[in-house]
Amino acid sequence: MILDGQSPPSIAAAAQALQRGELLGLPTETVYGLAADASNDAAVVKIFAAKGRPANHPLIVHVASAQGVQRFASHVPEFAQKLMEAFWPGPLTLILPRRVEVAAVAAGGQNSVGLRCPSHPVALAVLQGAQALGVFGVAAPSANLFGRVSPTTAAHVAGEFGPELLILDGGACDVGIESTIIDCTRAAPVLLRPGVITPQQLSDACGLAVITPNVPDADAPRASGTLASHYAPAAKVQLMTAAELQNAISAYSNANAKTCEGGAASVPAAGAHIVAIWSRSPVLLPSSNAANFNVALMPSSASDCAHQLFAQLRAFDRQGVAHIWVEAPPLTSAWDGVRDRLTRAATPTR
Repeated sequence: MILDGQSPPSIAAAAQALQRGELLGLPTETVYGLAADASNDAAVVKIFAAKGRPANHPLIVHVASAQGVQRFASHVPEFAQKLMEAFWPGPLTLILPRRVEVAAVAAGGQNSVGLRCPSHPVALAVLQGAQALGVFGVAAPSANLFGRVSPTTAAHVAGEFGPELLILDGGACDVGIESTIIDCTRAAPVLLRPGVITPQQLSDACGLAVITPNVPDADAPRASGTLASHYAPAAKVQLMTAAELQNAISAYSNANAKTCEGGAASVPAAGAHIVAIWSRSPVLLPSSNAANFNVALMPSSASDCAHQLFAQLRAFDRQGVAHIWVEAPPLTSAWDGVRDRLTRAATPTR
């Protein structure tokens, strides 16, 4: 059931559902989350079961304000405090040492916990309402089946879990990709998952250089959304340069020319052999079988692309395409979050 997130009765109903140990589809500025009381182990287990998510893959706990951190974290380094002051409420998750008596199930059994304060007004209203009822933190991974494309609208969530789930409609998510994750359990901040906040912005805010490992970090805590294969649509995703993309179009067209004689009558059934293309650069389609390609324009700015990313992948899936060819994002820090999500979406499951 989808309720209007702007309605005070809807906010109250959502907070009460969390207090009862029920699940909730919750809008945030990043993506929609599948939320439950982080301190209610039975409720958190429902999240893992609904998503089909491994129980040792930790969930991010959302709090109503920075003051809520003390209920879950045993220690907050000075640089982490500076990051909270600079970016909360907002799309930043901090991994902190966990108080041993709380949120063990939500943390996937680790001695650390991911915490964030979202900026979406509906999310904040629910968190504040739940806090008044004794729910001081809400575990909320993305509201989709594990490993699949994250949801950025209430309709996406309903499509994943059906009408039985209570969902607050807060509109399309402004950011569109998940939060930046910084490990704060060591002497310096370590980037575990890129987002829309760049390492330079983080370093400027906390006064320490953010470490960005080039290889998997064995000492890092497990964190949400960091598996090699993740955020994947049903269609096969491939990343290419603009030149590689144009060459692939030509090769695909030549291969299909043997079976297509041209004209509307020879066009394959909708979606059967159509390749979806998401590109910033113009692409030249062959006149003989242009109908075999579905081209969408990728925004030229990283923030606009992040906002559209998951919705675009879902739109291609709805069209029934088997392949999605994407022009690889620029190699700049502003595009790190988008590049990370696309790379994981394109990685085959091992």
